Amino acid sequence: MTQFPMFRTDLLQDKRILITGGGTGLGKAMAQRFLELGATAYICGRREDVLEQTAAELSSVTKGAIHALPCDVRSPDAVEAMIDSIWQDGPLDILVNNAAGNFIARTEELSPRAWEAVIGIVLMGTLHCTMACGRRWLKAEHPGTVLSISATYAPVGSAYVVPSAVSKAGVEALMRSLAVEWGNRGIRMNAIAPGPIPTQGAFSRVLPRADLETLALDRNPMHRFGTTEELANLAAFLVSNGSGYINGEVIRMDGGEFLQGAGEFSSLGRALSDADWEAIKPRKTKG
Repeated sequence: MTQFPMFRTDLLQDKRILITGGGTGLGKAMAQRFLELGATAYICGRREDVLEQTAAELSSVTKGAIHALPCDVRSPDAVEAMIDSIWQDGPLDILVNNAAGNFIARTEELSPRAWEAVIGIVLMGTLHCTMACGRRWLKAEHPGTVLSISATYAPVGSAYVVPSAVSKAGVEALMRSLAVEWGNRGIRMNAIAPGPIPTQGAFSRVLPRADLETLALDRNPMHRFGTTEELANLAAFLVSNGSGYINGEVIRMDGGEFLQGAGEFSSLGRALSDADWEAIKPRKTKG
């Protein structure tokens, strides 16, 4: 069967795009797709070595220009400094808020620092980056597009990932609010809410056992997980000029899983024993 390309190869030509959390997982997949479609990509994250490895890898398989910028999005000062450095060569056109943190835990066992770890990256990091770009776009009267990665449980909540549910709900509220406030000034805001997509590291933190993956598959009408390529293609469409009338929307991409019942992780209360919870409890890390 002949394979037809999904997009023109110049779909994102001359677009300058920042992807937070761009060194791994979904961020890396989006960066690669954007580069293939003609964009200049900036990827940021806390681990400089990972960013450099990703930049080198993607440079070897695409023709686009990619820049690695170490940045902790929890820090507004660090974000402002990063955005300033990008703007020296010209304004960004697109921001993708992808940086995230999550883990499975019983909520009553979470420390304040555990809450802060997730909220700081997911909600505050999204806020810092969106405001840093938005203020510059508004001042220069430069059009801009923001795409945020949410979660299927953001509008309804989910047990055992409560810091993430709280944060993602805030991300969606921010997106919808600014879609109205900034829409008439050329800034468009949307989000993707993906279901489970296997990625190195992140997937194992929320589904640490093989039988939990089986449970997740059984919840899905299509009985499969999504792919990073599918997510990257949807992202490319939503940040392109071809979707210019889509504003303030959350596109759910989960194979219909949400329709089988709200709360993606809520069923774990019946699946895990006390010993299981102890085994997957988040451990303290340095830094």
